[in-house]
Amino acid sequence: QVQLVESGGGLVQPGGSLRLSCTASGIIFSTQNMGWYRQAPGKQREVVAGITSGGSTNYADSVKGRFTISRDSARNTVYLQMNSLKPEDTAVYYCNDYLYEHLPWGQGTQVTVSS
Repeated sequence: QVQLVESGGGLVQPGGSLRLSCTASGIIFSTQNMGWYRQAPGKQREVVAGITSGGSTNYADSVKGRFTISRDSARNTVYLQMNSLKPEDTAVYYCNDYLYEHLPWGQGTQVTVSS
């Protein structure tokens, strides 16, 4: 059974940092391209960053230079280091297959950026 479990969200002030984690089970993680997505209230879910099985990365323009995606295949985990957070980064963050989103969605982790 495929399962994605996101964690690491919370309330942070503008300019602060958070590190999100997503641990996968039931898939061959080492061969899986992975992505981070987010959905803000009243908005569609959008892709934030992606990392291929080989370690190549891509970022949405809105987070480029502030967010870093990485992976640890030994732990079946993908990370999202978020720095210089802005109020517009407030959203529920999810992980899934990068671009094709074919895995079952997890519960997500809430990130709130507010003073």
